[in-house]
Amino acid sequence: MTRQRKIFWTIVTLAILVGYFALFFWMKSAGVHAKAEEIPAPETQSEALAPADGALAYFAGGCFWCVEKDFEKLDGVGDVISGFMGGAEENPVYGRLAPGSLHQEAVQVPYDPAIISYRELVDYFFRHIDPLDDGGQFCDRGHEYKTGIWVSNAEERAIAEAAKTQAESELGESVVTPIYDVVPFWQVADYHQDFYKKNPVRYSTYRLGCGRDARVNRVWGK
Repeated sequence: MTRQRKIFWTIVTLAILVGYFALFFWMKSAGVHAKAEEIPAPETQSEALAPADGALAYFAGGCFWCVEKDFEKLDGVGDVISGFMGGAEENPVYGRLAPGSLHQEAVQVPYDPAIISYRELVDYFFRHIDPLDDGGQFCDRGHEYKTGIWVSNAEERAIAEAAKTQAESELGESVVTPIYDVVPFWQVADYHQDFYKKNPVRYSTYRLGCGRDARVNRVWGK
């Protein structure tokens, strides 16, 4: 390659990088996730789903777009739903949570126990979050983005506690992810469901810029 061509491709590469970071910071200035006013407001933005009697699992791991995508990679997992859990207010709306709300971005994970076990789901969850961070996840800060597991019975609690202990043993540090008894799950508006499929460029830009995978790799030594 001639010196002129090297210079040309160096300039092109720098231009791409500058464009990427400009796009990322523009997205951050507009809100890491979509602002509520950008979303067509249906009559009902969320739906209360009953606590699980069957093969349903509930997790909070920061941005529900990302957690939804991570779980939908797994064999035996069905259509993962994004929503909110943990707060007292009914029908929470994304971007309009009440001041001091205890709701967290969460996902409902339907699964087939004949293919994948609850323990496998919990182990997978821990290894795709930063369970040492008590202030949120990655670039998303605040209670809404904290981690959590909601269990439906004593068996699930024992499994989740054992997985948490194993994670602490592997990391050599205390895992801050709490384990709660299940509460109503409020499905968020359709705009947020399967966001990574409907808006792949925006989703990928957000995920990379937020540093999610890089931090997970550092925490777990991947």
